[in-house]
Amino acid sequence: MVGTSSLQPKIVSSFVGGRFIYSNQPLPQVFRYNLGRSRVSVQLPRKFSGLTNLLFNRSNLDDIPSTKRKRLRPGKLSPYRPVPDHIPRPPYVNTRQAPGIASGPEVHDVKGIECMRASGRLAAQVLEYAGTLVKPGVKTDEIDEAVHQMIVDNGAYPSPLGYGGFPKSVCTSVNECICHGIPDSRELEDRDIINIDVTVYLNGYHGDTSATFFCGDVDDEARNLVKVTKECLDKAISVCAPGVEYKKIGKTIHDYADKYKYGVVRQFVGHGVGRVFHADPVILHYRNNDHGRMLLNQTFTIEPMLTIGSINPVMWNDDWTVVTEDGSLSAQFEHTILITQDGAEILTKC
Repeated sequence: MVGTSSLQPKIVSSFVGGRFIYSNQPLPQVFRYNLGRSRVSVQLPRKFSGLTNLLFNRSNLDDIPSTKRKRLRPGKLSPYRPVPDHIPRPPYVNTRQAPGIASGPEVHDVKGIECMRASGRLAAQVLEYAGTLVKPGVKTDEIDEAVHQMIVDNGAYPSPLGYGGFPKSVCTSVNECICHGIPDSRELEDRDIINIDVTVYLNGYHGDTSATFFCGDVDDEARNLVKVTKECLDKAISVCAPGVEYKKIGKTIHDYADKYKYGVVRQFVGHGVGRVFHADPVILHYRNNDHGRMLLNQTFTIEPMLTIGSINPVMWNDDWTVVTEDGSLSAQFEHTILITQDGAEILTKC
């Protein structure tokens, strides 16, 4: 953990990344840095600047060494995409107030499970379609447009749109972007990798999934990072079952990533999902000693983010886009799972 012992705010970081939200989760549960090892660099909205300065040592993006790939820079944003009036909205839409993580796990009855299966299936179908659009010359905003249209055509709402003011319907995180990349005018280039993070709100339930895709001729270094990240997710899901401690997920991911000397990002977590976008439990993807056990008929996400180099995040001035401090590649995969008598059912599969 970073910070001072005199600070006792109850804060959590989830979809909103470095944007702090008051919640029921204590700060140590999300931030666990060894002050003697590394610097954390995150930019936050001005109203939290005092807290930010206590918690983090800021750095300037221009001070980060260049890499083989051209560094990401913000592009132009297109206008807000409308959603038909007949499609139900999640409660947070139009409030610009990110709700944080709701207390209590998402545990479902038979009807709820069927609704979760439906939302998960649609999210998976949208993600699969979005992946077919990945090719050199395609703008990330064009991916957002296609995702938005497919979701609303199926009577669902794109969960990211309007969440805490997020301006788009999907996250597109390219190369060194760890998560929460905002689709814009940047065209994908040969050798890029891109994580596409899709969440849909269908019949009152969220389905959440993401995958990292190759754009054109991707080098072996990037391909192996993506492969291992996917394997981390698969292995973590395989250990899930009623009564299993949540911390087994983090150990499984961290142990496997260590074999390949990849870093595991710590600030961004899996979470309960269902009737609300983000709920208990907080799923840590690294080795930890947190308590809690999985419940029958519970749904949550697992979404490891691995890096080739630094695990330290830097947030852009848009208050969303999070990139690696050293510009090294990052990859992520995510599924929504249901805890069953036999283990875990992946809900976000076509």
